[in-house]
Amino acid sequence: MRGRRDVGQAFPIYITVVAGLLFLALAYFAVGQAAASRNGAQTAADAAALAAAQDARDQLRDGWMEVILDPAKWGDFLDGRGYGQDAACQQAASFAAKNDSELWGERCVPLPFGEEGFRVEVRTLNTVGGSVIPGTENRHATAKAKAVIEPLCTFDAPDLPVPSESPAPDAGEEEEPPPILGLACDGVPWTIDPDRPRLPSATDLFTVRLAD
Repeated sequence: MRGRRDVGQAFPIYITVVAGLLFLALAYFAVGQAAASRNGAQTAADAAALAAAQDARDQLRDGWMEVILDPAKWGDFLDGRGYGQDAACQQAASFAAKNDSELWGERCVPLPFGEEGFRVEVRTLNTVGGSVIPGTENRHATAKAKAVIEPLCTFDAPDLPVPSESPAPDAGEEEEPPPILGLACDGVPWTIDPDRPRLPSATDLFTVRLAD
């Protein structure tokens, strides 16, 4: 009789221990799910911010090429300005979607004056606990990221040569324009040949990076 009584007394304790272990397991699972959601949101935000800045960088190079033979119009490109913000933010939205997220909150906005780049906020499409953890059905992870565009080029126009007293060219004979000197990218001089004008690659013109 005593053995049966001991077993009967131990059973509630066993149930309590098992319930406690299940609760701890659920708690650890919830913490893990939340951490994974936060990491996924941050990855999506980083990718979206970089995508916006990289698209702007490509736009800058394309726009610069359109005025490459007129150094007087280089100002905005040398400073990292002169790109379409809407097109860049569309790339941010696209890359957020590729990481199962969407633009959220302040979405995609250009950085304030003094910096070039974008700040992006995203929200995960999936909830923090999915359908497993009660009470998390409507909770999503959010994250922000900032990507900056840093120009690498400078332009120091050389002094114009003093006109010589050589005879003027014959009528109908066009004087070939001289090469454009004075452009340096990351310390490397770059000469613009008027006959075959070209620029360094976008990555040589501008650095794009994540920032705090």
